[in-house]
Amino acid sequence: MSYSTRSPADGGDKPVIWTVSVSRLSDLFRDITLEYDHLASIEPLHLGFDEAAKHIRERMANERCDVVIAAGSNAAYLRGRVSVPVVVAKASGFDVMQALVRARRVSPRIGVISYQLPLPELAEFAATFGVDIAQRTYVTEEDARASINELKAAGVEVIVGAGLITDLAEEAGLTGVFLYSAASIRQAFDDALELARLTMLEANRGRRPTASDTRRARRGLNDLRGDSAAMERLRQTVVLYARSPATVLIQGETGSGKELVAQAIHREGPRRAGRPFVAVNCGAIAESLLESELFGHEEGAFTGARRGGHAGLFEAANGGTLFLDEIGEMPLALQTRLLRVLEEREVTRVGGTRPVPIDVRVVSATHCDLEARVREGRFRADLFYRLAVLRLSLPPLRERVEDIAPLAEWSLKNALAALDARPHPNLHAEIGACAPLLEAYGWPGNVRELRNLAERLALFLAAEPLQALTPSFLLSVAPELARRDTPAAQAIRFDAPAPAGESIEEVLARFGGQRDLAARHLGISRTTLWRRLKSQG
Repeated sequence: MSYSTRSPADGGDKPVIWTVSVSRLSDLFRDITLEYDHLASIEPLHLGFDEAAKHIRERMANERCDVVIAAGSNAAYLRGRVSVPVVVAKASGFDVMQALVRARRVSPRIGVISYQLPLPELAEFAATFGVDIAQRTYVTEEDARASINELKAAGVEVIVGAGLITDLAEEAGLTGVFLYSAASIRQAFDDALELARLTMLEANRGRRPTASDTRRARRGLNDLRGDSAAMERLRQTVVLYARSPATVLIQGETGSGKELVAQAIHREGPRRAGRPFVAVNCGAIAESLLESELFGHEEGAFTGARRGGHAGLFEAANGGTLFLDEIGEMPLALQTRLLRVLEEREVTRVGGTRPVPIDVRVVSATHCDLEARVREGRFRADLFYRLAVLRLSLPPLRERVEDIAPLAEWSLKNALAALDARPHPNLHAEIGACAPLLEAYGWPGNVRELRNLAERLALFLAAEPLQALTPSFLLSVAPELARRDTPAAQAIRFDAPAPAGESIEEVLARFGGQRDLAARHLGISRTTLWRRLKSQG
């Protein structure tokens, strides 16, 4: 068997990614590849396990591959048998819920077979929907076949799992429901591109990074949703700050959209065209690794240093924007190095002596009070003022109440679309009826928490298409909305009839003429509502 040979320099600067699958996951890989083929050279390998490992090892002797993408048992097998990095495509909790919704349409008795470990999300789903779910795990194909035969003998008619599981289930005459979604596979491709970028930086150290081997800012001004005055001021500030090369400090609570704002600043500015946007969470990386990740290191700089050295994120972001998230968590020792880089506009790798000139705009973000940390001696005052030439405070969701209901409606429509479910024609009116409940809640997780709630609601509504989105139903799905520590929530009776001063016509108008919803809100039957309307002429 012979293959074409290609050196690392061939094919331009595009990363080389191979996808490995022998199941129906191949179709999903193929579809997603079309979205990424302008960013990477992607080749599918329709092989599995030992065959895939041997094939990859043979080709790697003469060809270049930066990353392999695989899933489940196939990925676990390859990880210890090939030298190329393997990105594992993982099904999210949302994927599990989606698959269970589809499976329930087939049968109330569902089998779920997962690789190595059971899925923790199933207990809550089973209790909520009253669904009979039998879990099994497998390591080998023989394990999987045995589990499927056992579940079939027990009367289970539908099996949820990865490609191997669904293929084997259908061989056994059962219905197989595939676990992975397009969103999870896109995440695997994004992770592979980032890993390939780092691999290429190592292989081409000293070469200025280009747009093709760095991250792009995918979000812009239109993603900053909301019609409140606070959001309009925020968008105007983003446009203004985008014109300047100065550092920006974004302050905001968890889930308020700090990275989204940073990407919008990048995309609205002169650095947007083909320039990298590189992000790092300073609180998620150990101090010993963060220094090397930011500034890079030379070969032999420390035990475990990569052969040939490693270009840091400042070099990767050259010509573009470096986003330092959770900057308040950066250790004091690294704060000193960061300050020097900002002042000198050059970076020296760990263990090196040669400074590398850089042209990077730094945007940082924090959820903590940095000025308080300066007073406590936990953050350098000179670095704070160097980072905060321009400052931007994001409004928490509870302070822009008028945006909550529209955001909830928009998020719910998107979550339903992801489940291939249609929203009710009267969804706008239903959201309006739930608005007092949504607006009374404090939203400590801000917009991220609201999106999570929308995804949760979508699962229930997709499973029960006739269920209306009422305040009482919303509370049953999200009891946290009525927490006693929310004063406004304590004052609301969500199942109470309309206020004495509100006429039936006003209630009908609020619900867009939907008599079922109006009657439910008034606490009367549809027939009684009809009689009252008739009596009033």
